[in-house]
Amino acid sequence: MTIDEREQVRLEGDGLVLREWRDSDVPLMVGLFDNPEVAYWTPLVSPFDLAAAQAYLETARRTAEIGDRVQLAITVDGEEPLGEVLLSRSHNSLGYAIGPAHRGQALASRALRLLTDYAHRVAGIKQVILEIEADNAGSVAVAKAAGYVLTERDPVVVVDKGRTCTLYVWEHLSGFGR
Repeated sequence: MTIDEREQVRLEGDGLVLREWRDSDVPLMVGLFDNPEVAYWTPLVSPFDLAAAQAYLETARRTAEIGDRVQLAITVDGEEPLGEVLLSRSHNSLGYAIGPAHRGQALASRALRLLTDYAHRVAGIKQVILEIEADNAGSVAVAKAAGYVLTERDPVVVVDKGRTCTLYVWEHLSGFGR
């Protein structure tokens, strides 16, 4: 199934429009994701240049076509992307990144609430998770604001870009936390 044959995901609410990435977004993705803080907290490649942005868009489309991921640009008007929120159906997990120039507007928590609702209602996922490092105060605040709670599950230890990360699991259960 190609991108033209499947239904595009577009979510609206709480002053946001979440939409799929477009070819015209590639240069804007560089400004959003080529940032040391984004590189530190996320698995995105660094530097995140035009080639990386194009490869990222192609991967987003490929994983959408096979039904594994929903990767949406966060916008307020359906046009200019300010960040991204994504759902991995194979892991029942969400993730997000906000461009440095757009932080402090509760974009992440609002987008996370919209996509969490989509995950529960449309994708039928009862438990959606976030994996967050304990010292990532911004993401911990976003998780709490979006109705997620820290679980008692053992943290997941991963190595990303040569750095060992201990990721704590936060959850949002269908029907709870809203």
